[in-house]
Amino acid sequence: MNGKDTNSILVPAPTAWPFIVALGISLTFTGLVTHVAVSVVGALILLRGSIGWWFEVLPVQKEERVAVSPASEVSRSSASVDHLASRHRVQLPLEVHPYWTGLLGGLAGAVAMAGVAALFGLISEGSIWYPINLLSAGILRSLAEAPVEELRKFSEAGLIVGTLLHGLISMLVGLLYAVSLPMFPRGATWRSGLVTPLLWSGLVASTLGLINPTLNARIDWTWFVASQIAFGLTASWVISRTAKIATLQTVPLAQRAGIEAQDGPGV
Repeated sequence: MNGKDTNSILVPAPTAWPFIVALGISLTFTGLVTHVAVSVVGALILLRGSIGWWFEVLPVQKEERVAVSPASEVSRSSASVDHLASRHRVQLPLEVHPYWTGLLGGLAGAVAMAGVAALFGLISEGSIWYPINLLSAGILRSLAEAPVEELRKFSEAGLIVGTLLHGLISMLVGLLYAVSLPMFPRGATWRSGLVTPLLWSGLVASTLGLINPTLNARIDWTWFVASQIAFGLTASWVISRTAKIATLQTVPLAQRAGIEAQDGPGV
């Protein structure tokens, strides 16, 4: 409250820089699975947004004055407030999958996806090395510019880069599955394993032509979608089959914070 004007208060001025920072972070990580150019653009946006956000609060925080009504002029409602009959935390998952199950499900999905990709390579190009070289071409310029005949051959660099990239992304997505599956109702296991890969495939198909036209021209989208579905169904099935562990949602806050101990034998 300002001493000269008791009908207004100072509040932080609105700013769009946090949204710009969030966009930069999203593009930076999106480039890990699309093209390095996306990460570069995201990093530049992130840097610019961080600088802009910094000067919004330092050395002096930007504020604006907002008018307020005196307490005597604030109308009061006679309506009563309804309270929940049960604890509001029942809507949060009471049991979740351990994080290691997400990593395990991601690796299982990676194997299923690699099997479909290898089958595509044998049927389409007569080589099991073609799919993994094509995946590595998103990072290795030598493979991105190589002719199709070269992509059919074994490449040590392509095998190493493709395996690391495929395994890392698969484990991260599997971890996301393990965290999110307990939040959805029954039947979400097969729906997430089917719908999520379709949405991801649509996103890649709509952007890859602008990011990497050469790679986009060499992808068979029917097989690409099939491999994504194989990953989603396998990962979600493996994760859903593992035992869940109880969360602390039903434990009082004081006990979770260690202030109070749960009564037990000898206490």
